[in-house]
Amino acid sequence: MRVPVLAYHAINVSGNDYASNDHLAFAADLRLIDDLGLRIVPLQWVVEQVIGAADRDLAGCVALTCDDGSALDFFDIEYPQHGLQRSLYHCMLDFIAERGPAAQADLHLTSFVIASAQAREQMDADSLFGRGWMGDDWWHAAAASGLMAIENHSWDHNHPCLPSPGIDGMPRGSFLDVDNLARADAEIAAATRFINARIAPQRAKIFCYPFGHVAGYLRDEYFPRFMESHGMLAAMGDGATPVTRASNRWNLPRHICGWHWKSPEALREILEACR
Repeated sequence: MRVPVLAYHAINVSGNDYASNDHLAFAADLRLIDDLGLRIVPLQWVVEQVIGAADRDLAGCVALTCDDGSALDFFDIEYPQHGLQRSLYHCMLDFIAERGPAAQADLHLTSFVIASAQAREQMDADSLFGRGWMGDDWWHAAAASGLMAIENHSWDHNHPCLPSPGIDGMPRGSFLDVDNLARADAEIAAATRFINARIAPQRAKIFCYPFGHVAGYLRDEYFPRFMESHGMLAAMGDGATPVTRASNRWNLPRHICGWHWKSPEALREILEACR
């Protein structure tokens, strides 16, 4: 098994071409993946394979994720200066309408969302024009759609725009400072409970490290030892390598759009190398 996990950020809109707009990149990438004869599968299938909970044939497969949980994941939104943006969810529906449901029968996108409403409101005001684009009103519909999963991107991302200090006196701006049980429970277990209450009967099972910051305490102690508390099966980092059976379940790698690739040609190289 060598499954590339691709990551997008729907808030990345600084233009209207592939390199400057993750919506356009995502739509193009769906077609590229299909043209290459690869199969898109839910991230949970990849996780279950790594932890030995399932034994599927995942040869030639790709998993798709997106981070931060803005409304642009699910709703089409008029973006200042750049016009109407087709949501990632609707990009998938467009693909199905164009190529048919059988083309990618397991098409799926995992959205990692931030739990705290107060943190989301501040991030929206600080980074997204203050238009209410960080709400949680779409989570349940997305999780029930069959095309998306809602997963855990922490309580508040320990984002630098939030008041300091953070939880347990934690400095803002880095997730590497989540280095003890109190901070970890507040950032991860509390987020799990909040998200689960909004997407029931679905449940969050996968964590994604904010900023790609993989704290040693979380990877090596908190996640393995306190599973009953946090409820996670695995955690996603970056790493820019495919997920294999030998991957560390608490630091599964991803390739990030705009960082690890910026063009269809670069993504093609990544996907071909992961076969």
